[in-house]
Amino acid sequence: MFTLWINSRPFAPGESVIDHRYLVIGGGPAGLQLAYFLQRAGADHLVLERDAEPGAFFRRFPRHRRLISLNKVHTASEDPEIRLRWDWNSLLNDSPGLRFPNYSREYLPHADDLVRYLGDFQREHAPNVRYETAVERIDKDERGFVVTTGDGELRAECVIVATGWGRPNVPEIPGIELAVGYEDMPIDPAGFEDQRVLIIGKGNSAFETAERLLDHATMVHLASPRPVRLAWNTKHPGDVRGHYGRLLDSYQFKTLHSVLDCDIERIWREGDAYRVLITYSHAEGEQETLDYDAVLRCTGFRMDTSIFGAGCVPEAAPNGRIPALGPDWRSANVDGLYFAGTLMQSRDFKRASSAFIDGFRYNIRTLVRLLRERYEGVELPYELVPADPDRLTQVILDRLNWSSALWTQFEYLCDAFVPDPETGGFRHYQDLPEDYAVERFGGHDRVFTAGLRWGRDDYADVFAIQRHPRPERASESAFIHPVIRRYSRQEMTAERHLLEDLLANWRRPERHVEPLRAFMAEQLA
Repeated sequence: MFTLWINSRPFAPGESVIDHRYLVIGGGPAGLQLAYFLQRAGADHLVLERDAEPGAFFRRFPRHRRLISLNKVHTASEDPEIRLRWDWNSLLNDSPGLRFPNYSREYLPHADDLVRYLGDFQREHAPNVRYETAVERIDKDERGFVVTTGDGELRAECVIVATGWGRPNVPEIPGIELAVGYEDMPIDPAGFEDQRVLIIGKGNSAFETAERLLDHATMVHLASPRPVRLAWNTKHPGDVRGHYGRLLDSYQFKTLHSVLDCDIERIWREGDAYRVLITYSHAEGEQETLDYDAVLRCTGFRMDTSIFGAGCVPEAAPNGRIPALGPDWRSANVDGLYFAGTLMQSRDFKRASSAFIDGFRYNIRTLVRLLRERYEGVELPYELVPADPDRLTQVILDRLNWSSALWTQFEYLCDAFVPDPETGGFRHYQDLPEDYAVERFGGHDRVFTAGLRWGRDDYADVFAIQRHPRPERASESAFIHPVIRRYSRQEMTAERHLLEDLLANWRRPERHVEPLRAFMAEQLA
């Protein structure tokens, strides 16, 4: 007979040593989405939120209150699943009233509307949220996790961190403390009247800030080592969006507003001016000292690791700003520690949309399924499909033409078709990360994945791409299009692209149905 000890008190075998199976840290969009699926499954969980209401990040950011997440209200479909493809702000739920277009009709909505939406979502779907409970420390021992809050300790088998960005990302530049951070800068542009302004950074927060200053400042420079990444080139929603193009117009029209590719070597104060030494990235090492009246830092955010105890600090991804994760969103080095929300993005960094609500809402649905399988013994759900080329073709095309998850999480989430030993057909699993599916089902000789992908060639002009509208050249498609792959023992052995379609309707017999059916028949032979 043995004894377990917690808080200096003996526990008999079989007695519970946890307060909750799942502890979710953070009550923003990701925490609420987790709570929705855990609540619906009847899982033992608690969400801890340091603020008095949900959506603390969006009550403060973006500073100028206009979201970059689309809210396309007017679509060609009344199907709620299809409409989610262009509704980037709703959380997944079964209440028709809790769709974000009911809160705003604007294509780029106001952040306050999202805050209002999150409050209503929590009240209807996430009762197990404990507000004004700041997590001070997360530790782990042989019995699980100990989460210390201002109200005491809680024990859990599994901790899911959904805190979002915890602190500003401050580059290591001598004198950077002289710059005013995005999180603190004044938002009234009139305060920059007739000033020369340097904005450090070239992301959306930098362009958001610059856009507000153009009507007031004498000169606006944006500076960072790498060139601007424009979303219409990269196809990534986190890169600079087209509605911030006014500054780029100004740059080309010789207004002295500029976008500088350079290393900032040093910032110092001299009299009433800020002096900034830069080294140009594309000028054979040329250096220049420039004078400004204001320096603003818009260099993004990073994960806050201060809440993790010494034995529980998660490894960081290569950029140092987000956690390194396994294919199931588990910490790469701390077992039982998972991440949700924008902190999920290391697996599809700068490709799909895991950094944003419209992407991570689907990740979280799958994460809850994986958690329940691991901690509760609930089998990962699947449907059986016969090993018939016609039926498999129909199922694959039905999913690719309908699923908002596969549409939004292109090149990341997929449907997997895995041999079923009892029927000889296939088990159809939905919305799995492709790398997870390949690893998990790697013991099979014949596993198929179906998902959506973009063409990844570099084009001189993305608005004038020469297309090849023949099924045999579908792999050269530039727009989003279906890709079906076969894996054998984790090695991809065959791949079939289907032609792109202007309206994303992949059902034309000669372009989509017959090429896919022929591919499946060949692979099943």
